[in-house]
Amino acid sequence: MKKHIGLLLLICSIFHAHAQESLLETKIKQLTPNTVWTQEKALSLKFPTFHPQGMVKISDFFFMSSVEVIKSPKNGDTGEGIGHFFKFDSTGTLISKITLGEGSIYHPGGIDFDGKYIWIPVAEYRPNSKSIIYKVDAQTLQIEEVMRFNEHIGAIVHDTESNKLLGASWGSRNFYEWQLNAKGKVMTNASPEQLRIKNPSFYIDYQDCHYLGKHKMLCSGFQKYSQPNGNVVRLGGFEIVNLVDKRPVFQVPIKLWSPSGLAMTNNPFWVETTKGGLKAYFVPDDDSASTLFIYETELK
Repeated sequence: MKKHIGLLLLICSIFHAHAQESLLETKIKQLTPNTVWTQEKALSLKFPTFHPQGMVKISDFFFMSSVEVIKSPKNGDTGEGIGHFFKFDSTGTLISKITLGEGSIYHPGGIDFDGKYIWIPVAEYRPNSKSIIYKVDAQTLQIEEVMRFNEHIGAIVHDTESNKLLGASWGSRNFYEWQLNAKGKVMTNASPEQLRIKNPSFYIDYQDCHYLGKHKMLCSGFQKYSQPNGNVVRLGGFEIVNLVDKRPVFQVPIKLWSPSGLAMTNNPFWVETTKGGLKAYFVPDDDSASTLFIYETELK
């Protein structure tokens, strides 16, 4: 009898655990370093992309942030540039575009879609600087400034269940969190020093993050590792992060590289479920080399 009760409790606990995560999260957690990814398509983008940063896919359209550098930052200055936000279709054709930022604040980062708005951080092109957080209506591309913050925010996620924003700093070394009210206004009024939470994960720096549900986000990124002989290895990966304690709950390397040698997870990404597994979209390269790589994997 005790055996049956124990088995029942185990089944219930497994069911409860899976009920606490989305199908996408469940499938991502089936990935391993040895997962076989098959390239389905390599689609050249038919417009000037500059330096792509973050991406979301809504229906058959892609929305991507990017930075155009006019004058590169030097010796700690801000440089000059323009923040872009593109909408393009499944053929790589540009549908529409807008610009974001002002003055020295021109570097968009990783983006998130909450079902109505696309959240976009735009920062100075240097660490420990300042940012403007925008939300853009996905239907109309109408821009609304949400807040300003004295730190470089390089990626942002909207936890729609707690109605909080989670921002990651330059290199994703620190996290910042802000409470929103029912009207989407920021209620948290505190300095970066008061809000700062250190990221305990180091093997990749997050470049782009998306809300998964149940107070978790999926982040993509890479890290460069130098060998004694001078060679540099770029390792990319996915991480699922618990937004409550800001700690990773799942980490997996993604051993895919573009022809240029950049990790596929170098910047913009999107992942969705398929009947048999997952489909992933990446844009790792800049300018005329910008290509939308589409990969699929079957999971058992």
